[in-house]
Amino acid sequence: MVEARSLRARLPDNWRRVLTTRAAIALVLLVALLSVATAVVNIGTNAVGGPLAEFVPDAVQSAAAFTGALTGFMMVGSALALRRGLRTGWWATLLLLPLTAAQGLLQSSPYSFPLVVLSLVSIPVLLLTRKRFTKPLSLSTTQIAAGAALVGVQVYGTIGGYALREDFDGISSILDAFYFTLITSSTVGYGDVTPNTGSTEAMLFTMSVLVLGVASFGIAIGALVGPAIQDRISKTLGKMNDSEIELLDQHILVLGYGELTEPIVDELSDSGREFVVVTNDREAAATLGDRDVPVVTGDPSDEEPLNRAKVDRAVAILVATNNDAEDALAILTARQLAPTTRIVAGATDRENVKKLERAGADAVISPSMLGGHLLVRSALGSDESGLIERILERE
Repeated sequence: MVEARSLRARLPDNWRRVLTTRAAIALVLLVALLSVATAVVNIGTNAVGGPLAEFVPDAVQSAAAFTGALTGFMMVGSALALRRGLRTGWWATLLLLPLTAAQGLLQSSPYSFPLVVLSLVSIPVLLLTRKRFTKPLSLSTTQIAAGAALVGVQVYGTIGGYALREDFDGISSILDAFYFTLITSSTVGYGDVTPNTGSTEAMLFTMSVLVLGVASFGIAIGALVGPAIQDRISKTLGKMNDSEIELLDQHILVLGYGELTEPIVDELSDSGREFVVVTNDREAAATLGDRDVPVVTGDPSDEEPLNRAKVDRAVAILVATNNDAEDALAILTARQLAPTTRIVAGATDRENVKKLERAGADAVISPSMLGGHLLVRSALGSDESGLIERILERE
C-alpha cells in the first residue's frame, strides 16, 4: 500500500515533465512553421503596418522576410533534433528563437505579431525542459566526412572563383564567387556566370567544381537520407527508432514474448498505457510492428536492449513467456538495472514461483494455479464469474 501511494505521488510529476517536454517540441515546431508562413506572406503581400514600420527601411523588411524563411527551415531541423533529445538541438533552438522574434519585428508586418509572441513564449518553456535534452550528438564517420566534403567544395569554389574573377563573366565579389560555386556544384547552372572561352584555366576550374560538387552533394544527401530510411525500415521490422525511444518515460516494460505474453500485450493496448516489448524473436517483432506495438529487438536478459528501452524510467516490468529459465535471467538483469521498479512475472510451472521470486520478482503469478482458483470459486458461486467470462471472451 505504501508503495502504491508512493507511485501515485510520483506519477503526476512525471507526467507533467513528459507533457512539458512534448509541449516544448510542439511550440518550437509551430514557431518554425509560422516563421516560414509569415515570411512567405510578407514577401507576397509586402504588407507593412507594424510598430516599427516607420523606423525599418524597406530593404531591411524584405531581407528579414527572406531570412525568416531560412530561419524557419533551420528551426524545423532543430525541432527534429529536440524530438531525439539532442543537447545540440536545444542549444540551436535557444539561439534561433530570439532570431525569429527579431526577424518578426524587423518585418514590420501585422502578420508578424503572432510569430514574435510565440517565439518569446517558447523561450521560458525551452529553459524549463533543459534537463530533458541531454543526448549528445553522435555523428558517424561517413556523416562527418560528407559534411566536411560539402563545406570544403564550397570553400574551394568560392576562393578559387574569386581568385580567377578576371577569367569569369559575372564574378566581381566573394558573394558572386559563392553564388557561382553553389549553382555549379548543385548542377543548376543558370548561365549568368560563365568562364571566358579563352581561359583554359577557368574552364578546368569550373569542371573541377562541377565534379567535386556533384560528388559532395550526393554523399551528403546519402548520409542524411540514409538514417531516415533506416528508421523507416526499423519501424517496418517492428523496431523503435531513436527519437521514439528517447521520449519513453513512465512506461511499462514487457520482457520477452510468448503465448503468455500475447494477452498481456492485448490488455496493455486496450488500456492505452505506454509500453514497450523487448524480444529477440524477429518474427514476433515484425508481427507486433504491423500492429503498431513498440518493440526493441534484443535479448531481454542482456543489459543493452533493456537500457535502450529505458528500463530505469519504467513504472513497472512484466515478464511472462513460456520459458521460466529465460524469464529468470531477464528478471535478474532488470532487477540489477532498476532496483526499485516493481517486477511482476508469470510462472509456466508453479514449482518455479519461488525461483522467480528469488531472481528478483516482486510478485509471481502461476496461470495454472490462478485458473484452478477461479474455476473452483466460480463453481462455488463466487463473484469471479464475470472475470472468467471476460477471459473466455478474449479466447
